[in-house]
Amino acid sequence: MLEMTPITIENQTFIAVTLKLPKTNFMAVTSEKGYIMCGALDVALFNENKALLERKIVAGRALGVRTIDQLLEAPLESITKEAEALGVTVGMKGKDALLKMV
Repeated sequence: MLEMTPITIENQTFIAVTLKLPKTNFMAVTSEKGYIMCGALDVALFNENKALLERKIVAGRALGVRTIDQLLEAPLESITKEAEALGVTVGMKGKDALLKMV
């Protein structure tokens, strides 16, 4: 099942997406500039692949999360170089990173 839900953080609206898969959930919360995701996101690929670097993807990954609420509260384990350029840092809560992506 696919769920898409608007969420508000400090008067900013984001879209939360959850794809329920067998034995796991795929989750992301997106803004117009970037997104945070569960552990399925391969941040290293975005930071090392030349073609993907040219896209300037703004993203961060949190590990061990099972719900959107956990994703918002979890510290980011890794981020893309473009997210770092916006002020997002490793260890920052997901919701705080999203606010840097508006």
